[in-house]
Amino acid sequence: MSSSSSSALSRLVNLQRHFNPKDSTPKGHDAAGLGHVKISPDVSEALSHGGAIVALESTIISHGMPYPKNLETAIEVEQIVRENGAVPATVAILDGVPCVGLSMEELERLAKLGKKARKTARRDIAYVGHSFDQRLGYLILDLVATRGNGATTVSATMFFASMVGIPVFVTGGIGGVHRYGEKTMDISSDLTELGRTPVTVISAGVKSILDIPRTLEYLETQGVCVAAYKTDEFPAFFTEKSGYKAPCRVDSPQDCARLIGKTGIVIAVPIPKEHSASGSLTESAIQRALKEARDKNITGNAETPFLLARQVLDIALVKNNALLGAKIATSLAQLREQGCNKGDADAE
Repeated sequence: MSSSSSSALSRLVNLQRHFNPKDSTPKGHDAAGLGHVKISPDVSEALSHGGAIVALESTIISHGMPYPKNLETAIEVEQIVRENGAVPATVAILDGVPCVGLSMEELERLAKLGKKARKTARRDIAYVGHSFDQRLGYLILDLVATRGNGATTVSATMFFASMVGIPVFVTGGIGGVHRYGEKTMDISSDLTELGRTPVTVISAGVKSILDIPRTLEYLETQGVCVAAYKTDEFPAFFTEKSGYKAPCRVDSPQDCARLIGKTGIVIAVPIPKEHSASGSLTESAIQRALKEARDKNITGNAETPFLLARQVLDIALVKNNALLGAKIATSLAQLREQGCNKGDADAE
């Protein structure tokens, strides 16, 4: 067994020990609930062998579009990941259990739940005083305590992906500083999560409904590496260009993989040209939607789905990100395997 496989297996054993303590389950909770993370068999196998894995959020399934289109899209995105050499690991909370990797039945269940599944961000994670490990303790969600169902956003997906050792995560677009954020202080937890969690997020940049320059400034403050893929300009979700220069540029999956380390990273991927809307038309529509949102007194996290509902959700960008994400994950697995093989050869 290579050292990379041994390391991954060791992580899994430690995780199992943390999440399935034999003697530390509080009264009223079984080991499959509080303090438990369920990892699907294919994700577990890939982790144990140092394989390529791509984490996927579940909010887009429950809150992004109606059933059955959401299920069709989820299946298509997972298939793209598989076809490009990686294992998809959709993250969600079902019956109070955080799940990393969903079966077809679980995907369908989440899709049918739709907005009945709670939109779950990092802020929903709480530390419970009773602990079985001084360093980790019990990390649970409000949903875990209530046996509820939750669809994870970027920040919560990053948290669970990092917890089990998945460094690559694909989403549509990340959150950011909202327009007029200097007055409302409305800043997505995605940005602070990127500053403290070592996961690389592949997205179509920052959602164009947000304040892009302030978002880039905030990411810089958080120490997050931001790189645009095959372009010098930072993309803006539905449009290829935002008018703002990207801090750095990468031109291949291998370049992206070499960046991945112990910090949060954003790989911003422009939407394919054939699907990109005119920047000026999109901006005009956004301004109209923002005015309507303010007139209806819609603010905070309720504002984003309201605004996106005013546009046709172009799932092409999610598929495009999944394609690149799988290639990055595969390149990373190859780089790590090469590094381990070199280390083994040097040790002989």
